Amino acid sequence: MKQTKKKDSKRIKKEDMLALMVEFFNQDRKRAFNYKQVAHGVGAKTTPQKQMVFQLLEGMAEQNFLIEVSPGKYKANSRGTEVVGRFERRSNGKNHVITDDEESIFIAERNSMHAMDGDRVRVLVYAKRKGHDAEGEVVEIIEKNPQTFVGTLEVQKHFAFLLTDNKVLANDIFIPKNALKGGKTGDKAVVRITEWPDRARNPYGEVIDILGPAGENNTEIHAILAEFGLPYRYPEAVEKAANKIPDTITPEEIAAREDFREVTTFTIDPKDAKDFDDALSIRRLDNGHWEVGVHIADVSYYVKPGSIIDKEAEHRGTSVYLVDRVVPMLPERLCNDVCSLRPDEEKLTFSCIFELNDEAEVQKSHIARTVIRSNRRFAYEEAQAVIESGEGDFKDEILTLNDLAQKLRKRRFEHGSINFDRHEVKFDIDENGKPIGVYFKVSKEANKLIEEFMLLANRTVAEFVGKPKDGRKPKAFVYRVHDLPDPDKMSSFAAFITRFGYKIKTEGSKSDLSKGINSLLAKVQGRPEENLVETIAIRAMAKAIYTTVNIGHYGLAFDYYTHFTSPIRRYPDLMVHRLLERYMAGGRSVNVQALEDECEHASDMEQLAANAERASIKYKQVEYMSERLGQEYDGVISGITEWGLYVEINENKCEGLVPIRDLEDDYYEFDEKNYCLMGRRTHRIYRLGDPIRIKVARANLERKQLDFALAEQQ
Repeated sequence: MKQTKKKDSKRIKKEDMLALMVEFFNQDRKRAFNYKQVAHGVGAKTTPQKQMVFQLLEGMAEQNFLIEVSPGKYKANSRGTEVVGRFERRSNGKNHVITDDEESIFIAERNSMHAMDGDRVRVLVYAKRKGHDAEGEVVEIIEKNPQTFVGTLEVQKHFAFLLTDNKVLANDIFIPKNALKGGKTGDKAVVRITEWPDRARNPYGEVIDILGPAGENNTEIHAILAEFGLPYRYPEAVEKAANKIPDTITPEEIAAREDFREVTTFTIDPKDAKDFDDALSIRRLDNGHWEVGVHIADVSYYVKPGSIIDKEAEHRGTSVYLVDRVVPMLPERLCNDVCSLRPDEEKLTFSCIFELNDEAEVQKSHIARTVIRSNRRFAYEEAQAVIESGEGDFKDEILTLNDLAQKLRKRRFEHGSINFDRHEVKFDIDENGKPIGVYFKVSKEANKLIEEFMLLANRTVAEFVGKPKDGRKPKAFVYRVHDLPDPDKMSSFAAFITRFGYKIKTEGSKSDLSKGINSLLAKVQGRPEENLVETIAIRAMAKAIYTTVNIGHYGLAFDYYTHFTSPIRRYPDLMVHRLLERYMAGGRSVNVQALEDECEHASDMEQLAANAERASIKYKQVEYMSERLGQEYDGVISGITEWGLYVEINENKCEGLVPIRDLEDDYYEFDEKNYCLMGRRTHRIYRLGDPIRIKVARANLERKQLDFALAEQQ
């Protein structure tokens, strides 16, 4: 036995020794070492190990990883290239810099100069070893990204800490007593990092704002917004400017517009909405066709470019829809009052007017500034009741619009539009913001009626600018584009769905792909795996963005598409209104680069808002489930990682983690390619999509995290 052990101690693979030597030189790249020092540094004790070190030193010098500064003395080759990029800090120490040409370089914490997430840095890239990731060290912080963090204060006698719960920063933030702004232990606070001295373990900071006691609904919702850098208050100066805007319309303005005040017009919105962006009008024309007007609030008439209201709206980019509130893009006076298309009030609108035959084919259309007077405000549920019963206010108009919308929709899918129809999780919330029930928002005909006419208007506006009739080059414009799915992700998706007995084409024309996806989505409807298959399909898709470069919208199968129909809650729609006004008046094209920069900002803000929305849903799910500890539920494995299984409960779609440390019956290994965990001894496999029964084990509101355990009978 002893002999075997001795023999084993001599054995070390060449690649393992090489890794040890690279680590040794990277720890001090400025010093030179001889072979004995290197051998000692990597723990090479036996003669064969020392010989290996000697050989590898020569090889590493040949590959330019090392420089032989004098015979037998080597140092790391720091004549690497210098690059500039964005620092990405991670609390697990796996920091990276993403260079301007999208290369990722690993930066060990000791080589980070305490750079923070989003800082622009100069990096010395070490000489690269074959088959290994690029590694480097930060040599200069060029531009600091302002750093604010949200956390809970812990105040001691002479100083305080902000206990962060952040995926970016592993360290708590030290706060001097005079920088507390009245904060007490247990308060949620927003803190700005002021400095991080070289030898200090913790960064220093100052309190910017106290959000309130941790655990209170308002505090926690504001904390979610602050975490994503989103505003949770409206600046007073902007509110004041909005309150000065008159809501009366001059006779001159009405005379300059197409007048739809006598045409039957109504809005259909969610029952709790106050900002009515869009209204529909309908009347029968003498030739038997239908005239349908899609009327959109004329926000650009009230909000002038460069004004204090405009700057705030541009900065926000979008309204943010959280579980229990809307954080509006525009001041309340504008979004809920002056611009909102409320019934029995004269309102200014920007409209797309369509002439449609009974088959919902557009005979002609035009875009115009208009004035309307809505006859009625419908909630979706009320309009749906009219569609289902054939009875109620404006039944003829609603039934006609629904019939036309269904035909538009059918044609859209025939042309390759993809039919994603996800169940949205919604909460019944009591007056204290506490979730008391979960339900799913289902899109019915009334929702689809509005959706089809909005899509038609958005597409028509994009074609009007993007397809000039005189054959000239199109002017700069804001497009909403959606790229083709990533081929690798589609292949993984196709492999994943085979376990449920489904197949899908991953190659072919655009319409072949989309028809395959639609056919699959139709097959999974109502089945246990429906939500999971839809989620993974969406992950395989590209993200829709705003840009001046029109590549079309794959998901909708439109060659031209924009956002025109929601200027109260989305800034790009306001940009589109202004461009339309300019171009319809014969104005010259705007600067493309400036417009592209605005598009990029709008896409970024949309993404942040979506992240905050998801975080607020997650928070309410954890809060809801915290009262159900110990209860058992049926679920489906919705995600697999090296740290455990994510499970989504079937009845309420709340998702939690079964940590790998709690799978005590075996040692499990993560198979990334096949979306599964496999037990070494039992060969038990947990796969994505498998049904599973769980028990609610822990609910951590601070981390927005639910932990599940496997139910006993498993």
